[in-house]
Order: sequence, then C-alpha cells, then structure tokens
Amino acid sequence: MSSPLAPSGSGPITDPAPLSLCAREPHVPADRLVAEMVPPPRFDSVRFSTYIPDPNQPSQTEAVRVLEGFAAGLGPGGAAGSGKRRLFGFGKAPKKTPAGPRGVYLDGGYGVGKTHLLASLWHATPAEPELKAFGTFVELTNLVGALGFQQTVRTLSGHRLLCIDEFELDDPGDTVLVSTLLGKLVDAGVALAATSNTLPGKLGEGRFASADFLREIQGLSAHFRALRIDGEDYRHRGLPEAPAPYSDEQVTDAAHATEGASLDAFSPLLEHLARVHPSRYGALTDGIKAVCLTGVRPVPDQSTALRLVVLADRLYDREVPVLASGLPFDQLFSDEMLNGGYRKKYFRAISRLTALARDAGKLVDPR
Repeated sequence: MSSPLAPSGSGPITDPAPLSLCAREPHVPADRLVAEMVPPPRFDSVRFSTYIPDPNQPSQTEAVRVLEGFAAGLGPGGAAGSGKRRLFGFGKAPKKTPAGPRGVYLDGGYGVGKTHLLASLWHATPAEPELKAFGTFVELTNLVGALGFQQTVRTLSGHRLLCIDEFELDDPGDTVLVSTLLGKLVDAGVALAATSNTLPGKLGEGRFASADFLREIQGLSAHFRALRIDGEDYRHRGLPEAPAPYSDEQVTDAAHATEGASLDAFSPLLEHLARVHPSRYGALTDGIKAVCLTGVRPVPDQSTALRLVVLADRLYDREVPVLASGLPFDQLFSDEMLNGGYRKKYFRAISRLTALARDAGKLVDPR
C-alpha cells in the first residue's frame, strides 16, 4: 500500500488530478462549530508531561506548575462548580461573583509552546469533553456570529472551562463583544484560559483607537491572571534555516504523486480566500494531506495578509505540510506589515509556514 505522502519519482502516480483549494466553497453548520471546539489534531496527545521547558527559561517550568494547579482546581467541587447541571437544565447553579481573576492568560512570543500548554490544560481539566471548550479567538467570534449572542452565552455557560487560543482584538466591535461575553460567562462560573502575544491591557494597541475602549479592555484584563512565558521559538530552536522554495515543476510533480494533495497557484488562492469566510478555512482543508503552491509572492495588502494568517493557523493545527515555489515564506509580508500593529500575527504565520515547509521536504526528497 503506497504512502499518502509518496514522494515524486518513488512510485506510480496515485492521484493524477490533484485537489484544488480554489474549487472548494465549504458550508459549515453551526452545530459543527460547537462540536469542533476541542484541541486541534496537532494537539490531541499533548500533555503537561510532554511539554519540554527550556532549561534557560524558568518561566516555562513555572507556567506548567501554575497551570497544573489551575486544572486541579476545576474538578467537581472546585472553583468552577458543577457545569453539568446548568448545561442540561436540571437545576439552577448559584450565580457566582468571583472576587478575583477567573482565568489565566499565557503571554509570550510565538513558538514558546503556549498552545501546547493551553491544550494540556484542556486535557488535564477533570471534566467531560462536552463541559470544556477550546477554540481560537476567531472561532469564538465566528460562533457568536453563527449562533447569536444569547445562544452562545447559553451554550457556553454550562461549561467548566473555556480555552481561547490566539487572543487578539482587531477592531472595537470585537472588544465590546468579547468583553460582554466573557463577563457573562465568568458570572455563570466558567473558568477562562487564553493565549496571546499581547498582555490583556495592551490588546488592540496599534490597531485601533484602543483608548476609546479602555473600559472594555480593562474589563477583559480583570478576568485574567497574566502568566508570562519567555523563550525562543521552539520550532526553530537548533534547526537549520527554512528550506529554499522548490521549482514550479517540482511542486507540480509532487502534487500529482501525492494522494490527497492540493495544487493551486498562490495569487488565485489569495483571491479565493476573500470569497470564503475565515470560519470556514478549517473546512476548506478537510481531507487535504498536503498543500502545494506555485508562485508564492508577497501579499498585496493587509486584509489579504490577515486571511493568509488564519489559513496558516488552520494548516498548522491540522499538520498539513506546505510545498511551495516562488519566494520563501519569510518574504510574504512587507516591512511595513512586520512593523505594524499585526506584526506578531505575521511572525507567527511565518514561523508556522516555515515549520510546515520543512515537513513538506519529504514530498520531494524522501531521505
């Protein structure tokens, strides 16, 4: 039986007509959005015990200790109470008004293992999976859009823990929406955990007039105990530089030789992303075993760049290798973008795409 990632030239062509992301326009029902609020496949098996702290960064070891204690406190009879009764309406849980922060906020640079730790917290929390929710900030706001605000509150209020990865506030509307939502969930007894590259009090800085929404931002900050995690990007720690792009011919041949691979020209794919809501980018990659791109070039504008960031996150979550021709991924974003308010998102995307490019090397060279 041939490998689904058989390299070009290693055997017969298994898929003479590669898939195309540009040909896909997925529809994602609201119930799928709720059901998929679990750690993504890349983080299915992570645990606190599999996190390897950098011995030169004591904050990483401290983060594990604090989060293990936080998880232990979320068991039956712990700080969060019994969410199950509230979820199924078998009784009214007393309304809680916590005196201090109801969550932890993991702050640090990209690649220090924040998502690994957040997923480990989800796995370690002693509650049934349906009483725990895990999603990115974008997925949370998409859930509100799909269900409506009140139904989202009712759906999540029965949970013991809500984990929010990649917490970012890109516009004032999101600030007010999320501040109100999290406030109601905290009142219902839901514990919160989040990751970001920006401290809670600095969210939105450099992207919109955050001073106009200071009350909402300060309200968000009050829900969390900030936990700083220092360190360098583990994806590149001790590894060689990012692989050079391949030729168009190599990428095309690999796409034809790889079962379940997609093949798209980069510019048309960017145009297609503008026609698909970011909440559907995960579904866009359903069943894709490798993404092959020809003609990678710098993204033309910030809106396009932010859509590409979301796609990079979904591909990374699903461990989909990315084989590309054209420019290397560290030349995707202009200097202006890399020095602007979204710079941390762009650096994260470069980091993740570079890791996926390394994974894709075996599509061309199996050694």
